[in-house]
Amino acid sequence: PIEVACFDLMGKATGRPVCDLLGGRCRDRVPFSAYLFFKFASDYDDWGLVMTPEAMREEAKRFVKTWGFKTLKVKGGVLPPEEEIATMKLLRQEFGPAYKLRLDPNAIWSVETSIRVGKALEGLLEYLEDPTWGQAGMAEVKRHVNVPLATNMCITRWEHVPPAIKTPCVDCVLTDPHYWGGLIATTRLAHICQCVGWTVSMHSNNHLGVSLAAMTHVAAAIPNLDHACDTHYPWQVEDVIKGERIKIEDGSVEVPSAPGLGVEIDEDKLAALHENYRKAQIDRRDDVAEMRKYDPTWEPKRPRW
Repeated sequence: PIEVACFDLMGKATGRPVCDLLGGRCRDRVPFSAYLFFKFASDYDDWGLVMTPEAMREEAKRFVKTWGFKTLKVKGGVLPPEEEIATMKLLRQEFGPAYKLRLDPNAIWSVETSIRVGKALEGLLEYLEDPTWGQAGMAEVKRHVNVPLATNMCITRWEHVPPAIKTPCVDCVLTDPHYWGGLIATTRLAHICQCVGWTVSMHSNNHLGVSLAAMTHVAAAIPNLDHACDTHYPWQVEDVIKGERIKIEDGSVEVPSAPGLGVEIDEDKLAALHENYRKAQIDRRDDVAEMRKYDPTWEPKRPRW
């Protein structure tokens, strides 16, 4: 956050957008992927229950119709592996070869399950992201499966890079300016990826317009950004920036040309969301408690399958 603020202020002082300060823009629009989730029904959204391959197909159709995404990423590891294989095959049948498909089970599968699923989906996926835990497990999957493997779990710090090169265990690294050390560090990571032959994508977690603007700027400054970036932004309803929310059209975001990040904080919106945070009294993520609202017997375990 400090680095983003500094770049924003520096950009405004010099009259230049942040991407120019990072070495110059390589593209005018940054592609993003539809981030698709299996989910329970909730009073907080109108997406309803999505716990079958057919329901996921309908969710994907809505994402494509509303925002024009050309890359579809399913957050897997939720249904039994055979059902998630069926989901990806159904999406391929629905959207055809022009759309890129990704599956990310958050390292919840065993090596054996990862190999079985990977073989079943050879030729269908742009990449399979973190099917199993750790560099050793990923390396074993890579030896047996002809599907590119991506990660934002087994390479997340600089000290993870050398052993991953030596193993090898991945084909694509998901950058993220939030936990790789900021905007400059992310461009350096992309350069290392280029040197060692890894392709580059970008990880996402829940974020609002300021974060999306920062991600867009750094992505625009990475010449070897090989894949559409992830984003949770369509799942967010409110924001803290002035004016309209950032537009995602044709599956991409226009790189802001105004000085700095190209967005401004709306103090009233920020105050309203801060009040929501204060009332919620939730200061840490607790996935176990959240899951047990729907299934009181649910237990966290890895591997699950």
